[in-house]
Amino acid sequence: MRVLGVDPGLTRCGVGVVEGVAGRPLTMLGVGVVRTPAEAELGHRLVAVEQGIEQWLDEHRPEFVAVERVFSQHNVSTVMGTAQASAVAMLCAARRGIPVALHTPSEVKAAVTGSGRADKAQVGAMVTRLLRLDAPPRPADAADALALAICHIWRAPAQNRLQQAVAQHTARASAPSWKGRTA
Repeated sequence: MRVLGVDPGLTRCGVGVVEGVAGRPLTMLGVGVVRTPAEAELGHRLVAVEQGIEQWLDEHRPEFVAVERVFSQHNVSTVMGTAQASAVAMLCAARRGIPVALHTPSEVKAAVTGSGRADKAQVGAMVTRLLRLDAPPRPADAADALALAICHIWRAPAQNRLQQAVAQHTARASAPSWKGRTA
């Protein structure tokens, strides 16, 4: 499974590609940051994020895109920028028919470090160890993008089984019952 992880942001949008399957060693195929100047007009910044993500999609051809789910913060302008960059990443993937998964920050931290309250340094250290890197990716947005991809690789099989079970249950529950009826 090849996953593009996206840690959305308008100034720095972390991107990282990881390949592998749960239970086996993972391989980092690329990591970086799509940057936009803070003083640029919002529309131009969003286009720059789109162009950057499109380049990553062209180069790495992921099967899935994992994006950090936007959560409420005290700074509304930061949340808005993050949400807008997140939407751009989802749009780029959807335009190509690539499935998108959203993961919360605490879900990613728990998957990678074992604790949903891990700090940036702990996430970076575990990403470094899991991907057998010489040093943690910098800036932290890049490490977070790799952590998102790792989280998705590890959690997708269980999530898919759960979704299939729910779908089967729903189908059985909504199927007409012919018991006791005669033709």
